[in-house]
Amino acid sequence: MSNDKQWTLHDWSDEDCIKILKQCKTAIMSKGQQKAGKVMIIDIVRGNQNGDESNETQQFWDLEMMVTVAGLERNEMEWAKLFFDAGFISYKIHNVLGTRALIELHP
Repeated sequence: MSNDKQWTLHDWSDEDCIKILKQCKTAIMSKGQQKAGKVMIIDIVRGNQNGDESNETQQFWDLEMMVTVAGLERNEMEWAKLFFDAGFISYKIHNVLGTRALIELHP
């Protein structure tokens, strides 16, 4: 797994990500009430980067993921499926961190 704890989800399979996200949702809910908090994720969202450097970086990450862990790099549609399958009702992706994005999940 990655040494960088903020990239936790990209190291895991879809099934494991859904389990993790469900636990996060449970943790931010206050006595079952909606909108008790939000989950913040920093990870790569494929297809959201521009420029040659981003393409080279993406190819590097794809190769690393193939040989080191069971996870994968996901595009926005793949991330959205995970979020909705875990029970979140909305998300926002902020492309402010180069090859990484800041993702907000709302219960």
